[in-house]
Amino acid sequence: MRELDPLAKCSDEELLGLFRKGQRDVFGTLVRRYQRELYGYLRRYLGDADLADDVFQTTFVQVFAKAGQYEPGRPVRPWLYAIATNQAIDAMRKIGRHPTVSLEQTETEADGERRGLIDLLEARESDPFDNVDQAETGELVRACLDRLPDFLKQVILMAYYQGLKYQEIADALEIPLGTVKSRLHAAMMKLQEVWEQAGMKND
Repeated sequence: MRELDPLAKCSDEELLGLFRKGQRDVFGTLVRRYQRELYGYLRRYLGDADLADDVFQTTFVQVFAKAGQYEPGRPVRPWLYAIATNQAIDAMRKIGRHPTVSLEQTETEADGERRGLIDLLEARESDPFDNVDQAETGELVRACLDRLPDFLKQVILMAYYQGLKYQEIADALEIPLGTVKSRLHAAMMKLQEVWEQAGMKND
């Protein structure tokens, strides 16, 4: 029977604290803990699996290098998202690309509360897509998200695909909490507008 990782019960903040004190073996635990989540975010944001893998690697190179700049007590999760987002933006700038959104199925957390954008939109009032299948629905949402400015796309992906709390998004993007809420509202209004237009076209 495989032994459990003795560090598994440590919080993210405790792991980074140990790492800053010179306990280098904890770094692998932190990487494994966020491998699926952060890679999923980067793949959705970049729309390119290979590029997402590269950016994931450079993200943790930066985490390794900048651990000394981490403020003890600061939540680690939004700090990691801040680094990952900046690395993604840098990578796209280098190759002259804009992010495209991938809408593969969102992982479901144990509490069942995490929901994808398609689920969220379908739950709003009457569904205008009675005659549109799931694939077409996904294409519509993807097309709409791809037209959003990066600053709106970031909050949408973090909130509805990654399940980050509003305060975590504010910390990750270094913006006020009120700005997070206003950006989410603006993005959802735009998505709903396109949603309803497409519904009328299919009447």
